[in-house]
Amino acid sequence: MSALLRILAWTLALALVALPVVALVNGWIGAERWPLRTLRLQGDLQRVDADRVRATVLPFAREGFFAVRLDGAQAAVAQLPWVEHAEVHKRWPDVLEVRIVEHRPFAHWGEDRLLSEHGRIFPRGELVPPEGLPRLQGPDARVADVVALYNESRALFAANRLEVDAVALDARGSWTLSLSDGSTVLVGSSEARLRLQRFARLLPQLLAQKRQRLQRADLRYTNGFALVFQDIPFQDIPFQDQPPQQAPRT
Repeated sequence: MSALLRILAWTLALALVALPVVALVNGWIGAERWPLRTLRLQGDLQRVDADRVRATVLPFAREGFFAVRLDGAQAAVAQLPWVEHAEVHKRWPDVLEVRIVEHRPFAHWGEDRLLSEHGRIFPRGELVPPEGLPRLQGPDARVADVVALYNESRALFAANRLEVDAVALDARGSWTLSLSDGSTVLVGSSEARLRLQRFARLLPQLLAQKRQRLQRADLRYTNGFALVFQDIPFQDIPFQDQPPQQAPRT
């Protein structure tokens, strides 16, 4: 037998061995012989719909144990609402295992999104988030700054038995807070933390002077606060004897 014939014979033999393997791996054959019969969901699922997960991975499972595209199934599951992380594995002989980590909401972010405990913004979707979440707002690139000021202001106002319901940072860098007593605190863009510390420290004294509900506090003054109480005219309360300067535009 010539060398050429030997090469052709070996090539044909290799093809006869390799083609069934390729066909099996690509799902051309064997899907009905080695089907995936069991879907195993792992994770503490509170808001991710198990039926929706099943419907998402079913087209991939139909390809059979050897041909299932795990990366495609994993990417599809990761796109489902409230899924923070997903992993898809196969277990011999017929199990498709899906591990899901849900987003754990920390706060509302803007109008229709949520912020997770890991600082990730995700769509709220049709699901109702837990009650009592604070409302945070700002440029997406400033998430860490907004969360930091929220946490600091919570600690500051806790001594006055007040909760911080909302923190907003506008496009000009100006801060606004909403407190649990219904009052609004205009902080501005300059020395926000220092002004909040000073205001929270003096708040019991300021409230004791009027004994009425505070509607708004404007901290954008150099020497004092501008306070608005319920059903009474606007009033300035300076730190010193000199009148406060005009509030800057922020």
